[in-house]
Amino acid sequence: MIKSIDFSQLYRDHLARSGRRFKTPEDWDAKAAKMRTSVLDSAYRTAFVSRVECSADDSVLDVGCGPGTIALALAPQAKCVYGLDYSQGMLDAMLDNAAELQLSNVQPVLASWDDDWSTVPVCDIAIVSRASIVADMDDALTKLNKHARKKVYMTQLVGGLFASREIAALLQREDRSFPDHIYIINMLYQRNIYPTLDYIESPSRLAGSSNVAEFIAKVSESFGPLSADEEAQVTAWYQRDPDYAQQGGEPSRWAFLSWTPPAH
Repeated sequence: MIKSIDFSQLYRDHLARSGRRFKTPEDWDAKAAKMRTSVLDSAYRTAFVSRVECSADDSVLDVGCGPGTIALALAPQAKCVYGLDYSQGMLDAMLDNAAELQLSNVQPVLASWDDDWSTVPVCDIAIVSRASIVADMDDALTKLNKHARKKVYMTQLVGGLFASREIAALLQREDRSFPDHIYIINMLYQRNIYPTLDYIESPSRLAGSSNVAEFIAKVSESFGPLSADEEAQVTAWYQRDPDYAQQGGEPSRWAFLSWTPPAH
């Protein structure tokens, strides 16, 4: 029964409902200088890399590499690393970071998910870190499976919201979530691929407030201006458990999926 469900179409329908506007290469070019070093040291990065099995003989393809957050962490233990991105600015930032780290085995690949990947290197390992909200997940999985000989590692946002799901429900905001990892698991299952599933947690964007006024300010930044009634609801939620509220409520979660692609 499950194999007869068109999860690829359901994914596309869900993405359409989210109103997702994909950033242009120029949008990311403008962010590259600011992001160049700010994302290179984080608990998320450490958690992701610790779950990747990579040896000195392995080649790695990092799709949506940005300034090299994961690629540069794997480069010292890999034979070579290819960072693929559709933003030339991000690729330049990655190469600048690689030069500063004295890494000579990092190569850029200018391409997007939607491009023809006939010239993209086939590697032992394919990585997709926080870059998997794509227009066509079925096509993306096909490309990853064709370009990884040994293993694919991917993270996908759990619940499809960067903002707090708890507060979104409290405020009764319209569901604008992105498709999450459940679609990917089912689409892989339909291909007779059985991924391993783990989760990476990080503090909510609402974490770090020391009082209710600061918390309301963080909520407003995430959800837009609040009405007086909404502020009262948020205040009551905060006061029920201030320690939990100061943590930002539930953490952000990324599903960490890994699987062996079909033999080429």
